[in-house]
Amino acid sequence: MLDITRLHTRDADFSTSFESWLSSSPVAEQDVTGSVAKIIEAVRTQGDAAILELTERHDHISAQSISDLEVTESQVQQALQSISDEQREALDVAASRIRKYAERQRIESWTLQDEYGNEVGQKVTALQNVGVYVPGGTAAYPSSVLMNVIPAKVAGVESVCMVVPAPHGRLNPMVLAAGAISGVDRIFTIGGAQAVAALAYGTDTIPKVDKIVGPGNAYVACAKRMVFGQVGIDMIAGPSEVLVICDGNADAEWVAMDLFSQAEHDPQARAMLIATEDEFMDQVLGHMQRQLEQLDRAETITQSMNNSGVFIGVSNLQEAVELSNRIAPEHLALCVREPDALLEKISNAGAIFLGNYSPEVLGDYCAGPNHVLPTSTTARYSSPLGVYDFQKRTSVVNCSRKGAAKLGKVAAVLAHSEGLSAHARSAEYRCKQTTTV
Repeated sequence: MLDITRLHTRDADFSTSFESWLSSSPVAEQDVTGSVAKIIEAVRTQGDAAILELTERHDHISAQSISDLEVTESQVQQALQSISDEQREALDVAASRIRKYAERQRIESWTLQDEYGNEVGQKVTALQNVGVYVPGGTAAYPSSVLMNVIPAKVAGVESVCMVVPAPHGRLNPMVLAAGAISGVDRIFTIGGAQAVAALAYGTDTIPKVDKIVGPGNAYVACAKRMVFGQVGIDMIAGPSEVLVICDGNADAEWVAMDLFSQAEHDPQARAMLIATEDEFMDQVLGHMQRQLEQLDRAETITQSMNNSGVFIGVSNLQEAVELSNRIAPEHLALCVREPDALLEKISNAGAIFLGNYSPEVLGDYCAGPNHVLPTSTTARYSSPLGVYDFQKRTSVVNCSRKGAAKLGKVAAVLAHSEGLSAHARSAEYRCKQTTTV
């Protein structure tokens, strides 16, 4: 039975109730720091031997060497052949759209010249090696493979190494097929904190990477946080979120299922509805009660909606926008009559879906934009995963003799004001050299 938190801006205690709900953690964090620290140290010092032992302990796979845990080209081709034509077509279409979108994100190098002949610019280069973590076991996410690998390849990353746990040797063929279509270079059937550590430090067999991306459980998230600095990471993602804003123009049954599509991820997922009409919220709830019995993950959905979900009534869409910008949701669906007008007022959201025919689920799989998005209000200052996350920007300075004289005087004044005489003299030498030559 659904028992979803209901709030309304007209309530006298709304501000307090809203802040209490917003600040409450949707998940009681599992403290795995100690365990993860031991795993990382074991992999850092023992390399392949630690990976083999940990993989046998956690995934119940006995292997004589890490090479036995690397997926062969023949296995990849077998996976491609084993999936249905319908599945292959879906992967191809999604990959094509994701690739086309990513290609528009590529950043190019540039230079700028001033009147003295000085040139300054930015050199853009791709990361050389990237590691992609893909959840495995009971969950299989080929879409995560596409979303993490394709932008890296579009950026020009030389080598992408994918790690995916395969408990008891079970590996989903759709995951391997997605890897092949995306252009993954190597695949290892290892998971957990040990996989993150292996990518961060490298072993005799597993390559050390420059950046690790991809979702995972508490152990994976903790490991990524711990190795950050040794390598780059994409983000530490929290539970999935969706906020739907409605003005009564949407189909209540559709909205109910849109909320469920996020709630079914896990019991900590946050599904939120803001509406200008109380009657519409009642209709959505009624559809939810009826729809729930037909869904496979009804128990998970119930826990999610009751623990973390919320229905908020507002007097107008301006109030809805203000609340949305405070929530800074991962996914924001604007199911209103004029979504474009509302779009201009939204400043904090991971991804925005306009109108009744743009459900968030299309963004999850095949619309084109990346589904790796900031959660837990971090959309206030961060962005979706993209090609730019796999590119580095290097500043370039090339001064002419005349330009060095001009800039050297400026630099010397500023350096003296900071008490850095060596800085000042370095600049002044260029001024003297230029005037005497």
